[in-house]
Amino acid sequence: MDMTPTTVGAYLRDLPPDRRVAMARVCSMIRRSARGVRESMRYGLAFYELDGPLFALESGRRHMSLYVAEQEVIVRHKDALPGINAQRSFIKFSDLTRLPLDVVEKIVRDSVAARRSRVTAGTVPTQADALKLWAINEEKAAPPPGYQVISTKPPPSVEGEGEAAGKPAAEPPPKKPAAKPAATKAAAVKPSARPAPTKKHAAKAAANKAAKPAPAKAAKKR
Repeated sequence: MDMTPTTVGAYLRDLPPDRRVAMARVCSMIRRSARGVRESMRYGLAFYELDGPLFALESGRRHMSLYVAEQEVIVRHKDALPGINAQRSFIKFSDLTRLPLDVVEKIVRDSVAARRSRVTAGTVPTQADALKLWAINEEKAAPPPGYQVISTKPPPSVEGEGEAAGKPAAEPPPKKPAAKPAATKAAAVKPSARPAPTKKHAAKAAANKAAKPAPAKAAKKR
């Protein structure tokens, strides 16, 4: 069963309390200040799109990072916060208990205005452009797969598979002896004690009968 969070709300529920509260405050501020923004989970990050990727929020073990696709806005505010990286266009928050939400909200609103201008000019960055700017590798940023139920039962063996794996094949079960056929009616009838006479014997008996003299008739009494 896949245990990877598919929504930002599910992702926040899995975080420790301190990181959950800090990230929830920034997420809420983005949804409030960037009207029409679309929220989703991608590569283990909370993604926010407005005519293309605009923000991405990452929760580390002891910090939080806000990536901004409009790099010119980050460059304009680079001196406002100590954790701004203008080259990769993101803000790193090391102290989660003291978030400068007023400055961050200003950056969010300026980013939305800059995005409106880029939509008009037709120069909106793609997701690949944003990931390249933020130096995020898609494969490395992708969250690990969720847990899966793995069966411990071996798969059904195929004939010859045991020899190929170096293991002897299972011996087939012994065959049952075939049942004896029932005796036929011909075999059940006992043969006659005397064989049937043949034609040769019948001719010989007729010849013997003819050779015997007929008995003389008794003389009539006077």
